[in-house]
Amino acid sequence: MKVDLYSFAFRGLLAEESLDKAGRQRYTPDSQYYSEELAKKLFLNEIDEKYVQQSKSMIIVFTAISAFENATREFVYSVLLETYKHEWWVKGIQTSIREKADKRKETESRVKWHVNRGDAMMSYLEFGDLTKIICSTINWQLFEPYFAFSNSQEWVRTIFDDIEKSRNVIMHSGVLDDFDISRVGMSIRDWLHQINA
Repeated sequence: MKVDLYSFAFRGLLAEESLDKAGRQRYTPDSQYYSEELAKKLFLNEIDEKYVQQSKSMIIVFTAISAFENATREFVYSVLLETYKHEWWVKGIQTSIREKADKRKETESRVKWHVNRGDAMMSYLEFGDLTKIICSTINWQLFEPYFAFSNSQEWVRTIFDDIEKSRNVIMHSGVLDDFDISRVGMSIRDWLHQINA
């Protein structure tokens, strides 16, 4: 049987066009994280496209760092809560960190027209505070079982320092290069494998 390649290819293109007209959504890396409705609310179409594209390239990196930060907050909170129960905030958080977070919460609560971070005090801590809490003399004994190897406090600090450098670039609208993105990924993977082993 002889196959007419031209007709076959043309029918394929017509089928693709019909699917598109019927509303088929093609997958693109952006489509999973991009909402046309939100873009309109944020007037994204009025910003120079080069800046929009630059920012889109960091969406997944931002997602990874943000998810890591929130998961780590939950990890620290659960360890402190297990030991100190309802007094975890007073007994498990150093005074200087606690006072700074309390002040941040109080300041945000005065701004009635904008949503705040909520009631969870962990949300008012800075990223770098998590390392200080984990490695503090009052708490290290609680976290040490997760890091039973030599120089483990230094390892914890290094993981957080590396991620925080990249986090600060992203949070200030910068763009990471492939090397830095890979470092973030490796740090997150190493941390998760260590605490979930």
